Amino acid sequence: MDFSFSEEDRKFHQEVLEFIKKELPKNWTGTGLLQEAKDGEEWEFARGMLRKVGDKGWHSLSWPKEYGGQDSATKQFILSDEMYYHELPGVDIQGALMCAPTLIQYGSEPQKKNFLPKIARGEQVWCQGFSEPGAGSDLAAVSTRAVDKGDHFIVDGQKVWSTGAMHADWTFILARTDPEAPKHKGISFLLVDLKSPGVEVRFLPNIVGTYCEIFFDNLVVPRENLVGKQNDGWRVTGAVLGYERSGIHRIAAARRNLTRLIEFAKETERNGKPLFADPVIRNRLAQLYVEAEAARILAHRIVWMQGAGKAVDHEASMSRVFGAEFQQRVAQAGLQITGAFGQLDEGCKWAPLSGFFQRQYFYAAAATVGAGTAEIQRNIIALRGLGLPRG
Repeated sequence: MDFSFSEEDRKFHQEVLEFIKKELPKNWTGTGLLQEAKDGEEWEFARGMLRKVGDKGWHSLSWPKEYGGQDSATKQFILSDEMYYHELPGVDIQGALMCAPTLIQYGSEPQKKNFLPKIARGEQVWCQGFSEPGAGSDLAAVSTRAVDKGDHFIVDGQKVWSTGAMHADWTFILARTDPEAPKHKGISFLLVDLKSPGVEVRFLPNIVGTYCEIFFDNLVVPRENLVGKQNDGWRVTGAVLGYERSGIHRIAAARRNLTRLIEFAKETERNGKPLFADPVIRNRLAQLYVEAEAARILAHRIVWMQGAGKAVDHEASMSRVFGAEFQQRVAQAGLQITGAFGQLDEGCKWAPLSGFFQRQYFYAAAATVGAGTAEIQRNIIALRGLGLPRG
């Protein structure tokens, strides 16, 4: 297992770093995740960066060459890792890394011809429409209905926790097309234009700030937007969740947060001494640094497996759960080390690091819930990785 980069990959790494240096504003305090950008200037900047990354041809790095990609999971890892680490939005998780690979594997030729070029250019923003009020970790319990009407489906139902839906152009959803079939069957995978009549997106007030609900009321979805076979959507879903569960974006962002916290501890004095001189703080930061390297290697292993043509299964869950809990540990440490003033709101002049770790602490609360709870990930590791019996 060799994680070292080739000469070509090293050159690409340098190109990415130069791009980030050129494009990242000096005083940028926004998110590094496109779908989590807030309204106003933060979103406009993130949307513009999506197009700039598309102009470089970087959204399709991991796609097969016959679809305009470079067939390089390693280059995709380099881009994602550095962009997230430096908090420069522009990597298209929902579109280029989740929807597009699904279309490449299961989509029809007209679907590929229609959507892939637009995603590659950064012209479309996508969001995920999976979870429902009664179907989260138990995703196969979706109750949104899609009634077959021949050349179209009539969709009624509700989705929840759809990150960035208020900015998205399209969403991919799971809907039940055969209510009489067993739970994991009778589900279909559909592409939905969020500008269609019968779609309502509502912002869902929450501590993160970017979650939405999506309501479908007598929505007409053309049959041509069915991905894969009807009633076989559960199989299609596996291609979507692989990247999300790897947690690469969370790990890179948490590593950056740790770097910021270490710098704060070195520069900030209490009782006439730097915080970093306190052995309790120093040991805690050292432990987190070790965990950061372990998390990065877990994520890198997934990229190596993809590049070697190996199937990724429980390995993604290992990276996902370790990375999510690492993100929470960094956020907790950040709030504790910055002290009581660290709990002040962003922008307050008394808040250390402008209240950065307050936002990170709130955001990290959902890290072990989204994309399958930590309990679900551990079940996958136990059953598929260790071969342990159920129950």
